Amino acid sequence: MATDPTTDPAIPEESPAAPAAAGDVSVLADELLGPAQPAVSTTEGVDASDPETVVSTPGWVTMGEPGGPQHRRPLLGPRRVLMMLAAGVVGALVVVGVLGTLAARQLAEREAVNDAATMAGVLAKAVVQPSLTDGLLTGDPASIEAFDRVAKDQLLIDPIMRVKLWSETGKVLYADESQLIGQTFPLSDEQLSALQRHETVADVSNLDASENAFESDARAVEVYRPVWTPSRQIALFEFYTSYDAVGDRTTQLWRGFAGVTASSLVLLVVIVVPFVWALVRRLRRAEEQRIQLLQRAVDASADERRRIAASLHDGPVQELAATSFTVAGASATASVHGQGALSRDLDAAAVAVRSSIRSLRTLLVDIYPPSLARSGIVAALLDLAQTTRRDDLVVRVDAADEDDLALSADAQRLVHRVAQECLRNAAKHAGPATVVVSLHRGGPSSATLDVVDDGVGFDVAQVLQAPREGHLGLHLLGDAASVPGALLQLSSAPGRGTRWRLLLSGELGAAS
Repeated sequence: MATDPTTDPAIPEESPAAPAAAGDVSVLADELLGPAQPAVSTTEGVDASDPETVVSTPGWVTMGEPGGPQHRRPLLGPRRVLMMLAAGVVGALVVVGVLGTLAARQLAEREAVNDAATMAGVLAKAVVQPSLTDGLLTGDPASIEAFDRVAKDQLLIDPIMRVKLWSETGKVLYADESQLIGQTFPLSDEQLSALQRHETVADVSNLDASENAFESDARAVEVYRPVWTPSRQIALFEFYTSYDAVGDRTTQLWRGFAGVTASSLVLLVVIVVPFVWALVRRLRRAEEQRIQLLQRAVDASADERRRIAASLHDGPVQELAATSFTVAGASATASVHGQGALSRDLDAAAVAVRSSIRSLRTLLVDIYPPSLARSGIVAALLDLAQTTRRDDLVVRVDAADEDDLALSADAQRLVHRVAQECLRNAAKHAGPATVVVSLHRGGPSSATLDVVDDGVGFDVAQVLQAPREGHLGLHLLGDAASVPGALLQLSSAPGRGTRWRLLLSGELGAAS
């Protein structure tokens, strides 16, 4: 019949560490790091409404990922993916609409400029040039009046809104706005190009030049065309057409473009949605299967650890215990027969066997703590304290009653894992020290584990910046606590000891 290695009477063992009083824990913690400061921030994974579960003091460093990777990256559902796809389509429509409007406006302006240039050529040859006289160049009133009648009858018709004649020097020979006649303005680059190259120049104008002081519109299509008098003297024919035609043409082009674009996007969505839906469902099934496989691996690992622990306990541990008694009996017999040297050798062998038994018992607790499943977290912490302590390391446990803690199985395993790793670190690095392990409830849905030592301490920032392989224990602790409802914090400084704090909240910290 198998027996528990931590209580087997055949195995010599040391007496368990006595729990420390709650006051001793508070005093030691205050001596190491000072009294707790008021909370200055909340951390994800902790119930911020409960002041007992929110602790943020200078020097605290959060280990791992609060809330766990699954909290940070929630799995996308089909509905959310479709909403994202719809948002993307709407965004694409907005972008395409803006770009389409700009493209349609540029195309409409180009058409309006080309139409105005063509119109200028026709009007110059058919109306303007036959009506020119040399008297216009000298400012003859009769010539100006005659040309004004021609302009109003044949030129100032929709969409033309302004007509002018310029000399080579920039003097206005004629304008349907009579106040401009006779004034001189600097010629623009477009006007000079039309006069010098004998070509038609058309473009969209903002009407911000001094010659446009009487214009009411903000923009217009401006056209320049050289013409000649009967004596072959050159003049510059100019007219403006309304920009409203550009706006109307832009609207027409944009409607046609938007209709084609929108219908294409809608058709694309209709085609893509079924494939996206199927892919997302397949991804979700794959993720669920992966989670199930991980859980099976964890369960299988726990079963294997339990089997190995049972095999070690029922096999080598029992055999070593029997060997210890046999050797001790042989030593007593040798002593009775006066064989002192043999008796001393047998005593040394018995001591070595008992040391091996203690090492195996420590290994058994590390592999699978039977007291955790049988007696609860408090008994498991006491076992950890007993197997960890040595001559230069005193371990004390301060924990509430098991019934008051009422932690779930997952919470107990996490607390045991963190406490075990913290004690290992203290045993390796703290030097001669006293370690206090404290576990108490902070409320109906929260619990706190503190592991405090008064050892040599260390520079947390420097250690965390070192490669992961150099301080694997710290990173293992962070990884272990990266689950929803858990928050692991560390505070330490050279010569100030080390303090670990595990905060449990939500379902993980709720009383079962």
